[in-house]
Amino acid sequence: MRLHDLKPRPGAKHRRKRLGQGESSGHGKTAGRGGKGQTARSGSSIRIGFEGGQMPLIRRIPKRGFNNTRFGTRYIPVNLSELNAFDDGATVNEATLRAAGLANGPGDGIKILGDGELTKKLAVSASAFSAAAKAKIEAKGGTCEVAGRKPAETTKG
Repeated sequence: MRLHDLKPRPGAKHRRKRLGQGESSGHGKTAGRGGKGQTARSGSSIRIGFEGGQMPLIRRIPKRGFNNTRFGTRYIPVNLSELNAFDDGATVNEATLRAAGLANGPGDGIKILGDGELTKKLAVSASAFSAAAKAKIEAKGGTCEVAGRKPAETTKG
């Protein structure tokens, strides 16, 4: 077998659709663009949601109500198995996790999840712990400290 014997697998290559090559080609006359109008013109593109000048649906529907997701707490998840990267007896907190590259991006804190097995005794300080993670850390003789939570504001009236 030589280089000139190599061929792509059957069905791997498709013929280019040749537009405007006569009526009998199936793509002649309007070249697949339908009839006349804005979309038949060259260089035409209509933005998403545009309805020809009619008030778009997204602007016709009233915007009311309240959505609580903006005020929710978003934790960065870190699994227990990833904590094995630290030395035995080390103190693990948000700064050390970010330095190790285990917690990236914006978030309201770090939550330790119980996926995987922990092989070392660690003193872990995080915003939240799952029940399984807390049990596994304490079973190895480590400690779990909830840190970084803001105290709830009380209003006196």
